[in-house]
Formats: sequence, structure tokens, C-alpha cells
Amino acid sequence: MNLLIVDSMTWTITILGWFIVFVALVFLIGVFITVPKLLNWGIKRSLRKKNKDAVKEISTDSLELSGETNAAIAMALHMFFNEMHDEESNVITIKQVKKRYSPWSSKVYSFNNVNFPR
Repeated sequence: MNLLIVDSMTWTITILGWFIVFVALVFLIGVFITVPKLLNWGIKRSLRKKNKDAVKEISTDSLELSGETNAAIAMALHMFFNEMHDEESNVITIKQVKKRYSPWSSKVYSFNNVNFPR
């Protein structure tokens, strides 16, 4: 492939596409770093309002959950939501349905029985 054949518009679109992807990644990194801090700040604020005298300084370590705790909660939720269906009897019944006679499906009237001249 000869790079001289590619015109400037192609290079502009390529560079702009890469730029948009990297800006989006930086934005997502910022969101993933900022959201836990905002959540912890909101929890601390609500605890301070409830217990003004008892809680003077709340440590961040007491508010964070470990990975094992998060995994246990996720597994419990998964098991709870997947067990919401009714219990089945596991008995299969087959009922034979009688079909009514229909001349539309009869083989007597098919084209194979017509004597065409040969």
C-alpha cells in the first residue's frame, strides 16, 4: 500500500477518530475515579448530619467494602434473581390431538394423479 495515494481528508478523519477515542477514554477514567469519592463524601455527610456529636471523623476505610464482600453480595443477588421462577413438576405429558379431515391436504386431489398427455 502506497501512503502517497491516501489523500488529506482520510488522514484528517483518521486522526480525528483517534483523538475522539482517547478523549472518551480519559473522560471515563475521570468518571471511574471521581464517582467513588463522591459516594463516600455523600455517605460521610449524611452520617455527620445524623450523629453530630458522636461522629467527629469517619475513616474512609470503614466505608469501603472489600472485594470478598462485594463478591458475596453479587453472588447472593445472582442466586436470588435466578431462582424467581416456579418449581416445575418435571413430568412431560403428550396429548394426542385428532386432526380433522381436510380435502386441501388430501393426496387424492394432488397433481400427481392427473393423467396429462405425454
